Amino acid sequence: EVQLQASGGGLVQAGGSLRLSCAASGFTVDDYAIGWFRQAPGREREGVACISRSEGQWRIYYADSVKGRFTISNDNAKNTNYLQMNSLKPEDTAVYYCAADNKQNMTFVYWGQGTQVTVSS
Repeated sequence: EVQLQASGGGLVQAGGSLRLSCAASGFTVDDYAIGWFRQAPGREREGVACISRSEGQWRIYYADSVKGRFTISNDNAKNTNYLQMNSLKPEDTAVYYCAADNKQNMTFVYWGQGTQVTVSS
């Protein structure tokens, strides 16, 4: 069974860092597209970052709002995806979710439970 578990959220001051983890079971993260999304109260869910492979070539996407600050990566040995978040801003405050796509076409059908990230000013 495909399962995802997001963790690593917390409360940090602006300018601080957090590393979110997406632990996978039932599949290998390198074989799926993995994406991170976030949603703040009253706001639409927003795509943050994703990583996938196309014919053996790694492809990574970041939302403009996080480029240069966030890094997505896979640790195949731990079967875990990470979202390293640096230089955090109050507007990054949201519940963060990880998701997976077995077809690697960025149509995410497997979702984990969210982890809360709160950035104080």
